[in-house]
Amino acid sequence: MGSGYELTGLTGKVAVVTGAGRMRSIGRSLAVELARAGCDVVVTGTGRRPEDRPADEAAAGWDDIASVADEVRALGRRALPVVCDVADPDDVRRLLDLTLAELGRVDVVVNNAAASRGEDRVPLTELSVEAFDRVIAVNLRGTFLMTQVFGRQLVEQGDGGSIINISSIGGKLSGAGTGAYSASKAGVQSLTSSAAKELGSHGIRVNALCPGVTETGRIADRDPDTWQAYVRANLPLGRTGLPWEVAAAAVFLASDQAAWVTGQAWNVDGGQLTIR
Repeated sequence: MGSGYELTGLTGKVAVVTGAGRMRSIGRSLAVELARAGCDVVVTGTGRRPEDRPADEAAAGWDDIASVADEVRALGRRALPVVCDVADPDDVRRLLDLTLAELGRVDVVVNNAAASRGEDRVPLTELSVEAFDRVIAVNLRGTFLMTQVFGRQLVEQGDGGSIINISSIGGKLSGAGTGAYSASKAGVQSLTSSAAKELGSHGIRVNALCPGVTETGRIADRDPDTWQAYVRANLPLGRTGLPWEVAAAAVFLASDQAAWVTGQAWNVDGGQLTIR
């Protein structure tokens, strides 16, 4: 007789994953792994035009959130792709309305949408107000709006639920040249703590995951040798993470087995940060 251990409590649940349209991304893996665990999944993205997609996506015929939705359906679950700007209150309310109209309820919310790396990666003395505001709007304001709007729905449903915010170890390291990003992710961690304390009495758990260097399209801004040198110098496990490894932690946090875990900001980073 074999032995095994299975996470429970996700079959037939409805999960909403923001920022899930890129082919090489944590968001895609979050949607797929939640579907694999039994969830129907709402997949959101910004609706990137084909001409704005990277070469590897173009070569693969990747169609943003539509492709992720197809992967969810291939696992036997329902999928709802929605173009949504999480920094826009009206768009977030529309996202909730569409979710309820198509899938009837919501149980798990994963706030993964993040501003793309760009003009914000400069010293604070050179950082434009526009670049700062763009990062804060998506990373922090978006997480707030999603937590507020979907949190109200979870309270109204009365069945508990799980909100998982994708932060970053950058919010703990606060490195040079990452002032806007680091501040936004530190804010996500603080928001997670406050939300966990406010929503806990309703059986709603709120946690954050803080990935380190992960194999996504976001690390394409440096050549592979530079990244490998950084990894060897800073990560005890000696390798970059894979998107599904971050997603696996999220699936656990959404499951029954994490029923007593809330208000946490867990590092998923190959050991770069320890005990903080």
